Amino acid sequence: MVEIRRMGPQIGVEVRGVDVTTLDDAGFAPIYQAWLDHNILCVRGQDLTIPDFIRYSERFGPVTPHPSKSTRHPDHPKITMLGINKRDADGKLIDAIYRRGAEGWHTDGAYNQAPFKATQLYALAVPSRGGNTLFANAYAAYDGLPQRLKERLDGVVGAFSYGGRRGKSALLNQEDQDWKPVLHRIVRTHPETGRKSLYFDPGKIVDFIGIERAEGDELIAELTQCMVQPEAEYHHQWEKGDIVIWDNRCSYHRAAGDYPPEEDRIHWRVSINDFGVEALQAAE
Repeated sequence: MVEIRRMGPQIGVEVRGVDVTTLDDAGFAPIYQAWLDHNILCVRGQDLTIPDFIRYSERFGPVTPHPSKSTRHPDHPKITMLGINKRDADGKLIDAIYRRGAEGWHTDGAYNQAPFKATQLYALAVPSRGGNTLFANAYAAYDGLPQRLKERLDGVVGAFSYGGRRGKSALLNQEDQDWKPVLHRIVRTHPETGRKSLYFDPGKIVDFIGIERAEGDELIAELTQCMVQPEAEYHHQWEKGDIVIWDNRCSYHRAAGDYPPEEDRIHWRVSINDFGVEALQAAE
């Protein structure tokens, strides 16, 4: 029997009692709606092959390869491998692999003209302790802004790139380092729910259009403090066989980066795009 229950007070929902490889459209519809309603969705207890995982992921939208070519699966480029090859030839821990995603709260794909609609992970190996993924509700972030800041942000556009102000990224190949910034509104209306969220990524923002750098620095600092609201977080403790999908249009996430480095924390990851309403608007 399919069971859908809340995980966090304002974000996150869990599904049990379903096999995603046999879901028909009628069975998938309430799962998709639960995801839209709660930003983060976990389906427990799955046993998947890579083709299974890609097929299920494509029910949410087109799956596209991640820009980090070095971490793509060699035979399935739509799959990013997280947590593998985390030591160099001398056995030294590679921090960019071990702590990937733990650098701070962020949203995936802000550096793309059509940002990732969603990111989905499938857990292959889970450490004995630590290794959680933390999520926060970007609707709540917007709702919690003081009125003066809501008014200040009305119409404000940010320029985002893969490396943000750092410029370079250890996860990109040399030929991909010169990333042209893309533009997105900081207050974003979700194309499916119609709700407003704070669309912001302090690690990917370069500048705000028409705002001087010093004033932009102050705005970045203030928005970074506003991203996570009390009661609007959910911390996911992974179980092997979990599939977790999050909506990048209305949520933030980060890895805890705290699991024992001698243990494995391995996931398949896909980036799900949206070539519908938002891409058409971006092309106008």
